[in-house]
Amino acid sequence: MAENVTALPRLPMRAPDANKGDCGRVLIVAGSRGMTGAPCLAARGACRGGAGLVRVAVPETVYGIVASKVLDECLVEGLKRDSAGSFSRIAFPALKTLCEWADVVVMGPGMSQAKQTVELVRRVVEEVDKPLVLDADGLNAFAGGALKLLQAAQRKWPGRMLVMTPHPGEMARLLGGSPRDIQADRAGAALKLTLDASAVAVLKGAGTLVCDGRRMYRNTTGNAGMASGGTGDVLSGLIGALIGQGLGAFDAACLGVYLHGAAGDLASKRLGMWSMLAGDLAEELPNAFLDCAKRQFALPP
Repeated sequence: MAENVTALPRLPMRAPDANKGDCGRVLIVAGSRGMTGAPCLAARGACRGGAGLVRVAVPETVYGIVASKVLDECLVEGLKRDSAGSFSRIAFPALKTLCEWADVVVMGPGMSQAKQTVELVRRVVEEVDKPLVLDADGLNAFAGGALKLLQAAQRKWPGRMLVMTPHPGEMARLLGGSPRDIQADRAGAALKLTLDASAVAVLKGAGTLVCDGRRMYRNTTGNAGMASGGTGDVLSGLIGALIGQGLGAFDAACLGVYLHGAAGDLASKRLGMWSMLAGDLAEELPNAFLDCAKRQFALPP
């Protein structure tokens, strides 16, 4: 059994002479036709999470939409697409070059489960030795018995940081069984994914769990208003930003889910649980960071 931990990792601090290159280069690989919000929300999570540079890679068919919606501070790249508007397998060489630029790669939000996209995700995991955060369709690429491909890739790159952020439905697709089975033993499911995939598992939901095989953290922030499309995209970008600023995978995941939930609590107080959106949560991240900093560093109110 994993040891239960409650202590929250310290916020990453910046040297007085830091520049944008010192604060993490985050690559968001996301989106497909009809799913243009996901890359934008993940990018907002990364930007508000303190990343120095954020680059968003999307299929070229949605480049114009995403470029017009995403934060001005982000760079956007359009890569080869298939006939359905998802990533094409032939996008890999260009994507690999972008991964070489990045300090951490966040992959999956809104990518779709198209055949060529699944092939692309698997190839990135197999051939790119960079810290990875897999969310949404980045996880679905290894569902249905394909988790063994991820296991083999992790053996190829021992020590590579990998964070997986499934909700109960995605966890069930990865491990087998049903979402109800996962909810019946959330800690057991998180531990199993960690051991099977050599990854840090983030099992989302009320009391989000973070496990690295030795340690288990149960988050105490957040509320039911966060049960809304796009909140998970914000979380994946936020965790990526924290890794880019030098935190280890487990610490970045623990701090990320805490700040994400705290931002959700602030948004709920301001807007109510019924009307808050994922974008509202992202815009409360600065206040969540400040509140956390005041407690950790005894800053004046």
